[in-house]
Amino acid sequence: MSHPRRLALTAGLLYLVTVVTSIPALAVKAPILKDPATLASPAVRNALLGATLLEVVLASSCVGTAVVLYPIARRQSETAALGFVMSRLAEAGLVLLGVAAMVSLTTIVPGTTIVPDGPTAAPATVSSATSALVAIHDWAFLLGPGLIPAVNALLLGSVMYRSGLVPRIIPAVGFIGAPLLMASAIATLFGLVEQVSAVAGLAALPVALWEISLGLWLTVKGFRPEAVARLIRSAAEPARAIE
Repeated sequence: MSHPRRLALTAGLLYLVTVVTSIPALAVKAPILKDPATLASPAVRNALLGATLLEVVLASSCVGTAVVLYPIARRQSETAALGFVMSRLAEAGLVLLGVAAMVSLTTIVPGTTIVPDGPTAAPATVSSATSALVAIHDWAFLLGPGLIPAVNALLLGSVMYRSGLVPRIIPAVGFIGAPLLMASAIATLFGLVEQVSAVAGLAALPVALWEISLGLWLTVKGFRPEAVARLIRSAAEPARAIE
């Protein structure tokens, strides 16, 4: 295992990067996706492309948090640590699917389709394609950043809570937020709640607080030394028994 303080600092910074990229990206893209006709403006297209760039960084940071934390998380639970890596990969993949849909939207202008050496599409065709791309983004957003963070909170939260690597109040907030976020995602799936709404925002708040708190703690404080020492001792005991 690399130096625990270095791991904690890197993971904490990556968690904070996920926050500072996801919030402005959502603020920029939400009104554009509600009215894709505004993409006729070059400034609006550039704004959406900026949001996609932020989300590419977001996806990379999601994977980074899991990869960086894996060496120490696996000492508490190999299953939970590996599950966290896989769930982060799934989340990043869905984020990138949404990015692909948004980039595709920027090539569609009301009344025409920009296709190299291709024909000009009829307005009705463009409207259908636009609606399909927005739907792909919305479902990818719901199943990715809208749902998987609840799974992340349960997997990584269990490792952090049982190991004591961080104060237990931090993963406890994630445990509270996970079922709320899941319930919100299911309600959105069945059309009971708007995907971007005050209700959905409140349901996502505890998980967001868990991630922000974890990122800040790991950046400023790092892992608790006594918890790291305990994990290292427990990993060494089977080796001694074999000897």
